[in-house]
Amino acid sequence: MPAAARDEVVTISFAGFNRPWAAWIGDRLERRGLRVVYQRWDPAPEEPLDVLLTDLAMAPGRVLLVCSDWYFQMGPRTVGEWNQALRTVLRSHPGRFHAVTVAANPLPAATAALAPVELIGHGEPEAERRLLASLSLTHVEPQPAGPRSPRFPRSVPDVWGGIRRRNIRFTGRERFLHDAYQFFGQAAPGAGVLTLHGMPGVGKTQLAAEYVYRFGSEYDVVWWVDAGSVPTYRQQVARLAGALGLSTGQGYGERLRAVMESLRKGDPYDRWLIILDGADEPEGLRNLLPSGPGHVLITSRNTEWSHYNSELMEVPVYDRVESVSFIRRRAPRLTDHDADLLADALGDLPLILDQTAAWLSDSEMSVPEYIELLREGIDDDVLRVSDDSPVAFPTAWSLLINNLREKLPESVALLRLCTCFAPGHIPVGLLQGLRRQDVPEQVRGLLTDRVLWNRALAQLRQYSVVSLEAPDRDDGARESVYLHRMVHGIVHLNMSDADHEAFCQVARKALAAADPRRPDESSSWAQYATITPHLVQSDALRSTAPEVQELVLNCLRYLYRSGEYTEGIQLAERTLKAWRDLLGPEHERIWDLNHHYTNLLRGAGDYARTETLNRRIVERLRTQRGNEDLDHLRAAGGLAADLRGLGRYREALDVSVWVMEAYRRVLGEDEFLTVRALHNVAISQRLLGRYDDALTTHRAATEAYRRILDGQDLNVLFSDTLTAEVQRFLGRYDEAESLQRDNLRQFVRARVEEDNPWRLSAELNLALVRYRNGRIREAGQEIASVVERAERKLGERHPDTSRFLNSLAVYTREHGDIDEARNLSERVVHAYETQLGPGHPYSAGTRSNLAIVLRNLGERRQAYDMAEEALAAMTSAVGELHPWTLGCAINASALRNFIGEYEQAVELSEATVTRATEVLGRTHPMALSARVAYADDLRGMRKWTHAAKEEEAAVTDLAETLGRSHPHTLSARNQNRPYWDFEPQIT
Repeated sequence: MPAAARDEVVTISFAGFNRPWAAWIGDRLERRGLRVVYQRWDPAPEEPLDVLLTDLAMAPGRVLLVCSDWYFQMGPRTVGEWNQALRTVLRSHPGRFHAVTVAANPLPAATAALAPVELIGHGEPEAERRLLASLSLTHVEPQPAGPRSPRFPRSVPDVWGGIRRRNIRFTGRERFLHDAYQFFGQAAPGAGVLTLHGMPGVGKTQLAAEYVYRFGSEYDVVWWVDAGSVPTYRQQVARLAGALGLSTGQGYGERLRAVMESLRKGDPYDRWLIILDGADEPEGLRNLLPSGPGHVLITSRNTEWSHYNSELMEVPVYDRVESVSFIRRRAPRLTDHDADLLADALGDLPLILDQTAAWLSDSEMSVPEYIELLREGIDDDVLRVSDDSPVAFPTAWSLLINNLREKLPESVALLRLCTCFAPGHIPVGLLQGLRRQDVPEQVRGLLTDRVLWNRALAQLRQYSVVSLEAPDRDDGARESVYLHRMVHGIVHLNMSDADHEAFCQVARKALAAADPRRPDESSSWAQYATITPHLVQSDALRSTAPEVQELVLNCLRYLYRSGEYTEGIQLAERTLKAWRDLLGPEHERIWDLNHHYTNLLRGAGDYARTETLNRRIVERLRTQRGNEDLDHLRAAGGLAADLRGLGRYREALDVSVWVMEAYRRVLGEDEFLTVRALHNVAISQRLLGRYDDALTTHRAATEAYRRILDGQDLNVLFSDTLTAEVQRFLGRYDEAESLQRDNLRQFVRARVEEDNPWRLSAELNLALVRYRNGRIREAGQEIASVVERAERKLGERHPDTSRFLNSLAVYTREHGDIDEARNLSERVVHAYETQLGPGHPYSAGTRSNLAIVLRNLGERRQAYDMAEEALAAMTSAVGELHPWTLGCAINASALRNFIGEYEQAVELSEATVTRATEVLGRTHPMALSARVAYADDLRGMRKWTHAAKEEEAAVTDLAETLGRSHPHTLSARNQNRPYWDFEPQIT
C-alpha cells in the first residue's frame, strides 16, 4: 500500500438522514488504509453557522462533507446564511474541506468552491471511482471487502418487503436511533428484540421506518409486518417464505413455519431485521416472535413486551428544538418564534404538529390567530381521544377537517368512511367493488369516479392524514391505506350518529360483498383475515342485514377452522351480547351463534364451560321445539363433545348414539349431519377403548362422507386420520402407516395449512406409527416438528399442544435427555391437572408416564407412589377393564418390581394379562406387553421355569403378529421390560 495512504485521517461530516452514504464512503476509505472519523452534522439552532464550520475544520485530517438537502436544512438555516458562512470558513481553511453530493436539489452557490462530486445517478463502481478521484486515492489498492461491508446506498437488501415509505420530513430522534443501533450491535443471538413504546401520535412507526432506511443496508433481509392482529401477522410473516426462496407448500401455516425455522437458523440469511408494527397484544404474539441471529424491532403502546424477552425504549414527544425544526421544515413561511408558539400550544406531539403545520403552510392564517382559535374551541365538553393526548388535539383536528372540506368535500367523506373500519391498515379497495345503487348519494360520486377517488386520497396524503400502503401488500385488499388510531378516534367523535351509521352501512356492504362464503377452505382464509378485524368497528355485529349476519358467522367459522380460538371467542362473546339485545334471546340466529361459540370454547379446551352452556341450550330447545328439532340435535351433539372432553365417555356415547338415530329418522342416512353424528359415535367408542367397534364405525363414516363430499374435504381427511389412528391402537401398524401416509398426502394436496390442528394430528399419528415400527430418529424429528408448530399456532396451554407434547416427552424419555423428559412430562401433567382436574383420565395417564421417567432417574419411592396413584385414578375414571387402566397396571407392576415388591408385582401383572386378553385379545400388543411383563415379575420371584414358559409364548406370538425382526419382538427376546405409554386422544 502506498505510504500516502497509511495513517491518513478523513473526517466525514454527514446528516443523520444520510448515514448509509457515510457508512459506504467510510468503508471504501478504510479498505484503502485511511482512518475514518464520523461526525454527524446536528447543529444547535442558536449557534452561528460560521462558528460551527470553524469547529468542524478543527477535526483531524481532511474533512469530507456529504452534501445533501438534509445537510443544508439542519437547524434550519437559509441559503444566504450558508453562502456567507462557507465563504468565510473556506477562505480561512484552504484545502481542508472536500465534498461529495447526494442532493436532489441545487446546493448553496458557495459550495462551488469545494467542487462537490456527484454520487447519485451512478452505479456503485462509478460512484466509488468518483469518490476516490476527489481524494486522489485512485492509485491505492483496496483490501478485500468483509462479509459485513455496508451495501451501496442506492441498492436495497436482497429481501425487502412491506416497508413504509420514508418520511422525507423526519426530524430529530437521533439519540433513539443511535441507542437502538447500539443495542442491536451488542445484542447476543436470540436477544436482539427492541420495543419502541409510547403514547399514540409520538411517531413510533416513523422512528422504526427511519431506522430501517438508515441502517437497512447492513441487513440482507428487512421485512415489515402489521402486527395489530394475530391472523394478519401470520399471513404477512408467511409471505416472507417466497422472498427467502424457501421450498414449502402453499398453505400459510407451512410457509410460516418455514420462515421461522429459516430465521432461527440464519439460513439462507443471518443478517435479518423484522419490524412488528402496532404489536399491542404481546400475549398473542409471544409464541410467534422470530428468534435467531437477526433482530426484531417492535412498535407498541404496551410495556408488557418487557416480559417477553424484549428491551424497552420509550419514545416521548418531541423536545422543543425538534418541534421547532420540524415545523420550520414543514411550513417554511413560519419563523422560529411562530414554530415555538405552535409547538407549545400543541404539546410537541409529532402527529398533530405534522398535520397542523401542513395546513398552516398553505394558509394565510397567522400562528397567533390559529392558537386563538384553539383556545376558543376548548371547553369542558370537548372530547379527547385518550387521557394522554394534548388538550388542543380535537380542536386542531376540527380546524383541519374544515379546511379539507373547503378544498375537496369528498376527501372528508373518504376519511369518514375509513372510521368505519378498524384503525391502522384499512382495505379501502373493498369499497371499489360496490354497485352504484348500493351506496348513498353523499359518497356515490367518490366510489364510482376513479379520478375523484384518487384526488381525495391525494389530498388526505398531502396533509398527512393517511398514508398509502406499500404496493407489495398481499392481504386480500386491492388498495390499502394507513390511518393512525388517534386520528381515527377524533374523526369518529366529530361525526353525528346519523352520519356514522350511514357511512358504516357502506362499509358493511363492502365487507359482506367481499365474503368468500367458504370459511372451511384454507384458500379463503387470507380474505377472512382481512375482513375480520373490521367487523366490530363497522357495527357489523349490530346489523340486521342477513348477508352481514352470515358474514359474522362465517368469520367465526374461519377463526375456528384456522385454530384462532382466542380471537374467535372474543368476537363470539361480543356478537352474543349484541345479538341478544338486537334479536332477542330465542332468535334462530342466536342458536347458530351459540354453535360457533361453543365450538371455539371447546377448541380452546374449556369443556366445563361448554358443557354447562350446551346443557342449558339443549333443555331449552327440547322444551320449546321438541326432541327432533335440528337446532336441538345440533346442540345435543355439542353436549356429547363436551362430555368427551370432560372424560365422561359412557354418557357421551349414549348421547351420540341418540343424536345419530334421531338424524337418521329426520334426515335419512346420507345427509351430512347424519354422517357427522356417526363419526362422533366412533370417537366416543374409541375413547371407551372399544377399538374394534370404533374401527368399523369410522370406516362407515368415512365411506358415507365420500359419497356426499369432495374427497379432499376436511371432514373426509379427518375421518381417515382417525381410522388410521384406531388401526394403530389395534396394533395393525403396517395398515395404519399405509392409510396415514396416503391421508397426509391428501392434506397436502388440499392445501391444508401446516399448522392446522387436524393436519398436525395426522402428522403425529404417522410419526407414532413409524415409531412403533422402529423408525426412531425419523419419528422423533416429526414429533418435535408437530410440537413446535402447535406451540406457535395454538399456544402452550392448548389441549392439542399438551397432547402433542406428551408424545415428545415419551420419545425423549427413551431416546433423549432424561432431565428434559422429566421437564416435558411435568409440563404435560400440570397442564392437564390444571385444565381438566387431577381425576380426569388424561391427568391419570400422563402421571403414569411421568412415573416411568422418575423410575429412570432412580427416584424409586416417588415413582412407585405416582404409578400406584395413577392406576387408582384411572380405574376410578374409566373402570378396570379399559385399555388405559390396563396400561397403567403394566407400569405400576413394573414399579412394584423395581422396589422389590415381587409378589404384589406378580399379582397385578397376572391380573392384567387376564383382563387384557379378555378385552383386547391374546395377540394385541398391549396383551403381549402384559405377558412379557408378567414373565419378568415371575423371574423376580425366582420362578424360572414358569417365567421362561410365559416369555417364550409371548415372544412367539409377537413374532407371528408383528414379525420376527420387529422392535417389540427383539426387545422381548432380549428380556427388556416393556412399559406402556399413555396417549391422550382427540375428543
